[in-house]
Amino acid sequence: MPEFFQFPKTLKKTLFHYCPGCHHSIIHRLLCEVIDELGIRDRAIGIASIGCSCFLYFYIDVDIVEAPHGRSCSAATGIKRARPELIVFTYQGDGDFAAIGLGDSLHAASRGEKITALMINNTVYGMTGGQVSPTTLPHQKTTTTPMGRDPQREGYPLKVAEILAGFEGVAYSARTAVNTPKRVLEAKKILKKAFQTQLEGKGFAYVEFLSACPVNWRMSPVEATKYIDHLTEVFPLGIFKDIS
Repeated sequence: MPEFFQFPKTLKKTLFHYCPGCHHSIIHRLLCEVIDELGIRDRAIGIASIGCSCFLYFYIDVDIVEAPHGRSCSAATGIKRARPELIVFTYQGDGDFAAIGLGDSLHAASRGEKITALMINNTVYGMTGGQVSPTTLPHQKTTTTPMGRDPQREGYPLKVAEILAGFEGVAYSARTAVNTPKRVLEAKKILKKAFQTQLEGKGFAYVEFLSACPVNWRMSPVEATKYIDHLTEVFPLGIFKDIS
């Protein structure tokens, strides 16, 4: 009998600890499926950032390096330059990639470092209590913008995928989501393409995932999943650059 579904070899057989409705677990599985299908498990190294993403090593059975806050792309750069045969990826939140680590992230992209960077965008600082982040929507309430983000005071959300698409060193830049079955399938294709870009040595590859954070959004898991559609009004899904 043909087998249509199997547990990814790279995904550890343990229970996820993430909050109900969080999309990290879905993205973890997709990441493991892509690593398995590309046959790169024995030479993949992940860089985990500070925040909810720091628990990557609990679930994904590849070598994981814990980087200081915001320094994931710099750590990935060092490993990739020292061991160019390895497949190096970062797994970062929007606060890590686009706030404290923005300088590291943009310069790694500008240099065309041959790494794959993943940013999980839930529009808040998830682990530390739901504070405003660079991607918080206008008028969105957070613990540090209780009246809502005022663009005149806190500025507008950074559209990282679009920004990176304008960099010469960037070979691939895309934004996706996993809040529906169709989007999960599309997200896997985008993620796989980002790793293939690195395998082909073309340059910096970036994938942004719009992800739910029900606890800090003060929503139920179902409400948070539906709210992703609202995020796409500010952060449209799609491929913004692909030099292949």
